[in-house]
This record gives sequence, structure tokens and C-alpha cells, in this order.
Amino acid sequence: MAIGVFMAVLDIQIVASSLSEIQAGLSATQDEIAWVQTSYLIAEVIIIPLSGWLGRVFSTRYLYVLSAGGFTLASLACAFAWNLPSMVVFRCLQGFLGGAMIPMAFAVIYTVFPARLQSTMTIVMGLIVTMAPTVGPVLGGYLTETYSWEFLFLINVIPGAVVCTLVWRFFDIDQPDWSLLKKIDFVGIALIALCLGCMQFVLEEGVRNQWFESDLILALTCMVVLSGIAMVIWELKHPHPIIDLYAFRNINFAVGCGYSFVLGVGLYTIIYLTPIYLASVKGLNSLQIGHYLMVVGLFQLLSAFVAGPLEKKIDLRLMLAIGFGLFALGSWMNAQLTSESGYWDFFWPQAVRGMALMLCFVPINTLSLGLLPPEEIKNASGLYNLMRNLGGAIGLAVANTLLVYLSKAHYASLRESISATNYQAQEFIDGLTDIMRQAQLPDPQLAALKQLTGLAWREAEVMTFNNLFQGIALIFFISLVIAPFLRKVDKQKVAAIQLE
Repeated sequence: MAIGVFMAVLDIQIVASSLSEIQAGLSATQDEIAWVQTSYLIAEVIIIPLSGWLGRVFSTRYLYVLSAGGFTLASLACAFAWNLPSMVVFRCLQGFLGGAMIPMAFAVIYTVFPARLQSTMTIVMGLIVTMAPTVGPVLGGYLTETYSWEFLFLINVIPGAVVCTLVWRFFDIDQPDWSLLKKIDFVGIALIALCLGCMQFVLEEGVRNQWFESDLILALTCMVVLSGIAMVIWELKHPHPIIDLYAFRNINFAVGCGYSFVLGVGLYTIIYLTPIYLASVKGLNSLQIGHYLMVVGLFQLLSAFVAGPLEKKIDLRLMLAIGFGLFALGSWMNAQLTSESGYWDFFWPQAVRGMALMLCFVPINTLSLGLLPPEEIKNASGLYNLMRNLGGAIGLAVANTLLVYLSKAHYASLRESISATNYQAQEFIDGLTDIMRQAQLPDPQLAALKQLTGLAWREAEVMTFNNLFQGIALIFFISLVIAPFLRKVDKQKVAAIQLE
């Protein structure tokens, strides 16, 4: 089941470094090719909160095999996509069918394993969920460069078949409840799909369409708000809701979902920003970027050996505070970049964040899901995982918007300081002009000004990335304010609940 989760999370980001090759292969435009990622995310976000109800209907075994099998077949179809519309349809199927694997595997930790093994399995799942987005772009770049973009999807086929076979053969912990099919909450399903689908579209496409300057984005935003309100009211009043929102009455679960949201913001946004900086400012290729990003994964592995013993010795709330504090520190350290920053300037901030991730993930999982009764775990796991994905989606949308806005603002500020009355600026331009004249360019002064403009844009980009890393650090620091609202989780009490 863990291997299946790794494939599902990996496929969110595996196409990120190969979109230009897929674009060429499918004869798509720059704007259109983004739907290769967007379609997957929209479908996955819709299915995740429904997984709890589906798990009760079909049982964990049947649903997981259907999910993993459907994901594998959709992956195979993606490799043989003949144009962009076919790829978008297959990616939707891939995200929709595979999305249920993630919350189902998390639920199993708290329904199958005894309390003494839950922290170990949480670490395993935490490594998978946090490392897969890091590995995705690197592995995708390597496969595309060495073979072709079709292998991004073909690598799922053999592991997917193995996962289906083993789960069907050895995993049987509950029975289907077919009676739930007679009480299907069709209105709830429609409202959830409408709200989350439109929200994901707005977050993905808002930047490209200038947000509310677009009538489509404005209309869909209104749809998100109205369908979201209607969904909450309907699900709270319906006798057999598709998702049980009453799980949020548990303070630990509600606060834990908030922390899951914050972790999604930090995890996905930094994984998105770092490769962009390394490519645009440093001019590195996908394999070189991979060498930088590997640091996070390596220190995540090391932190697993620390998080396990630590979880048994200290209060989980303190562990969470240490983890979020370290993640904030690593992000703040990353906000000291210059255009000359090299490998070691990225190494230590990423090392600190890598060590922090398991210290964040383990206590959040246990504090959120550890005190819930077994019959509520499946539903709650879907909502918990949904919050992390929404955090990532909103974080990426805000980061994309700020990248454009702050870069322009910083460039305008730098441009104002380069004037005829600024002696240093004029001296620098004169020096550049002399260099261009020695290079025998036809218009050395114009070439010097173009060079200076490029340098100003580069510095504006560096300042923007520093601001974004500082913003993430502040979000993590501020989130610690709600930590005191968490109740202490007693391992013996958790074991007693499970036995009941």
C-alpha cells in the first residue's frame, strides 16, 4: 500500500521537469500543456474526501485494489496518449482512480497496527509523502533525458500490478457494506466535486488569467463560495453524509488539519520555488537541480532515525513545535540568497528543513488521528489528506502571483535608483559600454543598457525569492500559536480506544 501511495504522490510532480518535451510530443501550446498537471490535481482533490465513504462501501481491500489497478491502467493509457485532449482525460482518470490510495493507507496505520507500531509506520508514510514530490521532478527529468517522456508513466505499470496482486492476496481486514449504496448522497457528491473542482481550477489558472480580471475566474470563484456553503450545510443536516464534517468537533483533529494545511503550503511551495530559482537565476539543468534537491531527501532519511525514538520520549506537542520551528529556521536561512549563491548556500537550509519534516509529520498524524475511534478513521483520513493538498494548491497559487508582482515591484525600485544623477550607476554603465565596444558590437551603449536591464531583472528575482522564503518561515512560526490548543495524546488511551 505504501508503494501505491508513493506512485500516486510521485505522479503529481513527475511531469514538472518534462512539460516542454510532452508539449512537443502532443503538439500543444505553452498554456495548454499546464493541463497535464492541473487535470490530475483536480481529479485527485475531488476523490480524496470521498475515500472514507467509498472505503466503507467497498471495504479497504476492494477499494485499494480498484484504485491501484485503475491508476496503473490510466498510467499505461497516458503513455499512449495521441494528443492533448486524450492526455488530459487519461490524467483525470489517473488522479481520480489513484487518489483514494493515499487516505486509505493512512487510515490503515490506525486501524491495523497496534499503538506501539503506529509511530514507525507514520514515519514510513511520512517519508513517502514528503520525499515523492522531491524525487518526482528529478526522476522525471532523468527518464525524459535518457529515454522519452512516455517512460514517466510506463514506470508505474509493473509496481502497480505487483501492488494490486499483493493487496488482493494478503490484505483483508474489513467487509463491504453494500447497504450504503441504497443511501448514496448524490447531492453531497455533486457539491463536493463542484466546490473542490472549481477551486483547484481557479488556483491553477488564476495567475495566467490575471485572477479577477477574467470573467471565468470570477464566476468560478463565486461558484466555489456558494457550493462550499451549500455543501457544509447539506452534509451537516443529511442523515447519511458522504463526508462526516462532525469529525471537526474533535479539537485535536481540527487543529491537526490546520497544521496539515500549513505543512502542505511549505512542502509543495518550496519544492516548486527552489527548482525555478536554480533554473532561472543559476541556469542549471534538471540533473544539476536534482543534486541540490537530494539534500532534503537524504536528511529526511536521517531524521527518521531521530523521530521514532523522540516520539516515544517527549510530548508530541513539543515535538511538533521543534519540527515547525526548524522548518521555519531552514526557510529563513534560505532567504539570504544572492545571485552568487552556490551549492553550500543551499545545502544547510535544505538540511535543516529535511531534518524538520519528520518531526512535523509524525506528531501531526498522531495528534490528529490517534484519538479518533476506528469507525471514524477512514473519513477523517480523507479530510486530513485533503487539507495538505489544499495547502499545497493555495500555496502554489499565491507563490505564482507573488513571483510576478514582487519581481515587477523590485525591478521598478532598482530602476529608479539607476539614474543620470547616480554616479555609481553611470560609472557601471560606462564600464559596460567600454566592454561592449571592445567586443566590437554595433551599438555598445544600447548593448550595455540591455545587459544592465538583465542584471536588474536577475536581482529583482533574487529579492523576490528571498521574500517568498521569508513568508513561508513566518507562516510556520505563526502557526505555533495554535499548538497550545492541542490535547496531549496518551499512547495507552489510544491503545484502549483501538481495543474497544
